[in-house]
Amino acid sequence: MVTVHRSGVGKKSNDSARLIFTTTLGVVFGFFIGVSLPAVSLTKIRFPSSIITSLDVAFTELRRPNPPASNRSLEDEGSGGVPKIYVPTNPRGAETLPPGIIVPQSDLYLRRLWGEPSADLKTTPKYLVSFTVGINQKKNIDAAVKKFSENFTILLFHYDGRTSEWEEFEWSKRAIHVSVKRQAKWWYAKRFLHPDIVAAYEYIFIWDEDLGVEHFNGEKYIQLVKKYGLEISQPGLEPNNGLTWEMTKRRGDREVHKDTEEKPGWCSDPHLPPCAAFVEIMAPVFSREAWRCAWHLIQNDLVHGWGLDFALRRCVEPAHEKIGVVDSQWIVHQVIPSLGSQGDPEDGKAPWEGVRTRCKNEWAEFQARLLGADQAYLSQRGRG
Repeated sequence: MVTVHRSGVGKKSNDSARLIFTTTLGVVFGFFIGVSLPAVSLTKIRFPSSIITSLDVAFTELRRPNPPASNRSLEDEGSGGVPKIYVPTNPRGAETLPPGIIVPQSDLYLRRLWGEPSADLKTTPKYLVSFTVGINQKKNIDAAVKKFSENFTILLFHYDGRTSEWEEFEWSKRAIHVSVKRQAKWWYAKRFLHPDIVAAYEYIFIWDEDLGVEHFNGEKYIQLVKKYGLEISQPGLEPNNGLTWEMTKRRGDREVHKDTEEKPGWCSDPHLPPCAAFVEIMAPVFSREAWRCAWHLIQNDLVHGWGLDFALRRCVEPAHEKIGVVDSQWIVHQVIPSLGSQGDPEDGKAPWEGVRTRCKNEWAEFQARLLGADQAYLSQRGRG
């Protein structure tokens, strides 16, 4: 006979009741905790600082409202549905950018590494003067630089690689130094004076290192260039120093001249080089607009620039009016063959002989290229 103990049944019933009560109490308590949790300030909970920072960034991103339509960028659109930009009038290669962000030109102004960009520049020079230099002409260049005011940015191209030795001059600390060994002036100009890089300057001086400047002043020169409307110019040369063309010799009875008389048969037209529309390549000065054209005329591989002087007239119109020599601000060509020492002896010839031969060959090559380009253009136009 099985005996049922009533006390066992009662015990099981009490346990079940406790379980139900505890569960119900836990659910109710959890509900109230869940309802009240959003009102708890996370900053009052002592989490490690790294977690606090991460949470703060995350919540900031999640809660950031969508910007109004007037302030929205394409970056706010995400990766999907972004309208494509294509502006054919933008500079080449920048067609996919909104025009308002494009900066097509630069400058050579020196800026700070700190502070507000708008406060970087105490002055903005209007003109640029560059010299191609070696350390042996240090004193000569020092004298030349002092003829230019703070309105001029000074740029030195060092063909001998010796730049630190110029630091004895106070002006050198403000100058721009570009050092590439054994190169010529027009090699540097083609690579470092792109018109979009020097667009901030009204006039660009591209000078040799062997120029005496006792009778020259940069500011007065600019005044005369503007007065006579010269787009391409040079200072007059002392007629008794070295070989020079009649056109570039200084005349003592005037401020500027634009033409001359040469030897019989040298000028087929009185308005053409070397009787007019002509300056030499030792100390040319270009307006911003004229330089934009002249830069394209420089050949990458013809580093000495011989022949350029006869072709510069193509960059201004009328050339015989806009190219001239400033007589009242004149210089002395010291005729120091400094680049000759940068050559190598070949075939039993001295270094300077090889350099001079290259100069002459480049002149012939440039003339041939220009003639070929003219003929190709005329042929294309049906006039060949």
